[in-house]
Amino acid sequence: MKNNSVVLGVDTSNYTTSVAIIGIDGELIANLKMPLRVKEGERGLRQSDALFSHTVNIPQLMKQAGEYLYGKDVVAIGVSEKPRNVEGSYMPCFLAGVAAAESIAQTMHLPLYRFSHQCGHIMAALYSSKSDELLERDFAAFHISGGTTELVRVRNVDGCFQTELVGGTADLNAGQVIDRIGVYLGMPFPAGPHMEQAALSNTKKIPRKKLSVNGMKINLSGLENMAVTLYKESNDKALVAAFVFDYLARAISAMIDAYETEYGKGKILCAGGVMCNRIIKDMLSSKYDVAFAEPAMSADNAVGCACLALRAFKSENNCD
Repeated sequence: MKNNSVVLGVDTSNYTTSVAIIGIDGELIANLKMPLRVKEGERGLRQSDALFSHTVNIPQLMKQAGEYLYGKDVVAIGVSEKPRNVEGSYMPCFLAGVAAAESIAQTMHLPLYRFSHQCGHIMAALYSSKSDELLERDFAAFHISGGTTELVRVRNVDGCFQTELVGGTADLNAGQVIDRIGVYLGMPFPAGPHMEQAALSNTKKIPRKKLSVNGMKINLSGLENMAVTLYKESNDKALVAAFVFDYLARAISAMIDAYETEYGKGKILCAGGVMCNRIIKDMLSSKYDVAFAEPAMSADNAVGCACLALRAFKSENNCD
């Protein structure tokens, strides 16, 4: 295998167009992203709008990728084709990435490996946190973002992941709640970074409300109502933001406690944009053996797809 061989990754989630390039030796060469635009005051994108935005973004990202690919030999492509590894999992926005990756693979006669967006997040977190040892055994992983709040038990099978859903939200996703409250407070969408900045400036005592938890399942719809009530009473954005993240961190802790009661203690991988929040990370790190992706790889990215494709390619070609 040539030293200049690389693998290309593509991911088109609901809010970010992503392309990544990784060397055959596992070195990350490029992690390129373009966020999808959301109109001011709105709390998300329709799938038709997301799909259109990806078709506009992909050529621009591929042009950037071309600068990193000069003199390189692309040997494989990995792409996310659906949200999760379960029957019926589907979102139209992923069609844009699949179309682009399939076109390149057909034209260049390259192997194309398809993965779920969730598996890409898990692999990116493993890669970023240098937790490769988890690949040798079953492990727990959180995938918490705007579109997902899940606790899964993960097995690595033939270079890809098999995930068993064991816990998560029964209603709203954590990222949804953060964005809804942030927009209510007048912050731009996506509101996560703005909410975090506000929360870190809070100096007041955070009210502790009772969690809605049943084993490894949590309910988060009540959090939005409590946050709105708190703002009406206090008129304090920083306090409300701190309250939201404190509540979410305690809810995640409750899920971990229930998981460890059933499966035993072990390192827990944390992936997804919500899991790069400093307040949540600090609270969980103080109590559990947790591994977090770097912020750039907690948010949506194509690095995980590139890494998974590299593993699959090496396995098929008996590469060390």
